[in-house]
Amino acid sequence: MNRRHIFLFSIFIIFHFLPAGAQEYTQKPPEKTRILFLLDGSGSMLAPWGPTLRINAAKRFLADMVDSLRVNQDLELALRVYGHQFHRRYQRCDDSKLEVGFGRENHHTIIQKLNQIDPKGTTPIAYSLNEAANDFPEGTNVRNIIILITDGLESCEGDPCQVSLDLQKRSIYLKPFIIGLGMDKDAIEEFSCVGQYYDATNLREFRLALESALDQSLDKTTLSIELLDQNDQPTITDINVTFINNFTDRPVYEFVHYRDRSGKPDSVEIDAVLSYDIRVNTLPPLYVKNPVIRAGEHNVISIPCPQGSLQVTQKNHSDYRQALKVLIRERNKTAVLHTLDMGEVHQYLAGHYDLEITTLPSIKLKDLIIEPRQIRKIELPAPGILNITRNFTGIGSIYQVFPDGSESWIFNLPQDELITSLAIQPGRYKLVFRINRALGSKFTKVESFEILSGKTVNLLL
Repeated sequence: MNRRHIFLFSIFIIFHFLPAGAQEYTQKPPEKTRILFLLDGSGSMLAPWGPTLRINAAKRFLADMVDSLRVNQDLELALRVYGHQFHRRYQRCDDSKLEVGFGRENHHTIIQKLNQIDPKGTTPIAYSLNEAANDFPEGTNVRNIIILITDGLESCEGDPCQVSLDLQKRSIYLKPFIIGLGMDKDAIEEFSCVGQYYDATNLREFRLALESALDQSLDKTTLSIELLDQNDQPTITDINVTFINNFTDRPVYEFVHYRDRSGKPDSVEIDAVLSYDIRVNTLPPLYVKNPVIRAGEHNVISIPCPQGSLQVTQKNHSDYRQALKVLIRERNKTAVLHTLDMGEVHQYLAGHYDLEITTLPSIKLKDLIIEPRQIRKIELPAPGILNITRNFTGIGSIYQVFPDGSESWIFNLPQDELITSLAIQPGRYKLVFRINRALGSKFTKVESFEILSGKTVNLLL
């Protein structure tokens, strides 16, 4: 055995016997987190709030929080303030400054800078959110988070919602946290499109809002999905489950569902900063909109998705000019849900469906029921064969004739063919034909015929 063979054999041994625990799990939140505190330093923050001023409450609680985060080695902090450099009479909508950049050991610097903030100006929230995009250093495998503390709405004609959405879609930062200090109920609607809003009407609620934002940002959160069968038991598995950021509508995680040897769904780690819509990629897909996910806990979400199977078969289906397809639609809907090949077995959610099979003429089956854990088998009658021989080229069409005498077009004969062979479903038909050289419509020929399953009909024109 030469060296090359020995090397390849060694690689095979290593990967073949690699333990399952050594597989790399990549779809989880990054270990490193950056948090930018975006503080309102506008003049309105000098308003009284309980026994103190709004700015003093914000400084105190924020300083205490920054001090408590010194022990976290996977966390970097920064501070940006707006509305604190120019008096509001100047209406400076560019009054926003990164006071302390990101770093590991900058907690004391941030606390010192907080003590120096003197509210003066206006409230350029959109501008500050946009500028914050440049505050986060470049890097991969890191989470960028903004915690905005404010007592007022945008006052510079900016659009905080659009800025936040654009930057989230570009993965600059995650959905911001907004803590509103003593604001009215209109603020909830104004800020709900920017990020997750906390309404702090007093000092206690402000402290709890800060703690909640930190918990979601830093605590490990896990989740299990139970896919329930028709008996509400979590026996269904091996289905792709997608977690979609319900703010940006972008997929975040893709997990192929798994059950361990004891039959329990496994758990995955997710980022609790985001809110999700969960899509179970069955046919049709199932959605769970914005489920409650508690940060720092193990969450279990149960989703009923009983499934059955469908198979459509037909003898001699290869006689058709093109491969037959089965178009699956949800009952009474026009959009095609799935295309099934003849003879293929595929799973669908238990329920009612409409089918269209691309035979000639097409076969339509309405309100077909697929039962859980059952294979619904449909056997179509075999087609017959129609051979048409012509001495001259011409214009012709084939119509299906129904028992009540009505008819429906199904096929136009190719004008340049003298011999046409078609597979057609059993039934009664007629051929309407006129040769190209005929000198009038009165020379149209009408030929009636019947197609039987597995039989051949020859027409000579």
